[in-house]
Amino acid sequence: MNVKPIASIVEFLRPIADEVGVEIVDCVFDRRTQSLTFYIDAEGGVDLILCEKFHRAIDAPLDEFDPTFGAAYTLNCSSLGLDRPFKTEQDFLKRIGEKIEIHLYAPIDGKKYYEGTLLAFENGEIVISDGKQERRIAREKTSKVCLLIEV
Repeated sequence: MNVKPIASIVEFLRPIADEVGVEIVDCVFDRRTQSLTFYIDAEGGVDLILCEKFHRAIDAPLDEFDPTFGAAYTLNCSSLGLDRPFKTEQDFLKRIGEKIEIHLYAPIDGKKYYEGTLLAFENGEIVISDGKQERRIAREKTSKVCLLIEV
């Protein structure tokens, strides 16, 4: 099944997302299940009511936009969850002051995992502190960055 470029779908829906008060963080089309899933975030978090509100707001406009060129698909809206990876600069900027974990593709100073408080995200570098020292890590060297969930 052919699908319009994800970036064009997201760009088309951005004004609706702004109106509903959500940020489209990611959009994925799963060819196996023929489903189009929007992962959203909002100030104060995302709950089932907000997912349903966004789903209803985009349903008819998406039909007109026709992202799958007439083929049937399932539309899903979801929160990314607390442990979701940071994908955008905005993800980093919203989490300044919070504890995060960083997974690396290759070791830096013998380690592939770091955790600490996010101090800044500037010029493509993540700045964290573990309470003893500050560390700068280039975003491109990370395989995953997300909130640290302490249990």
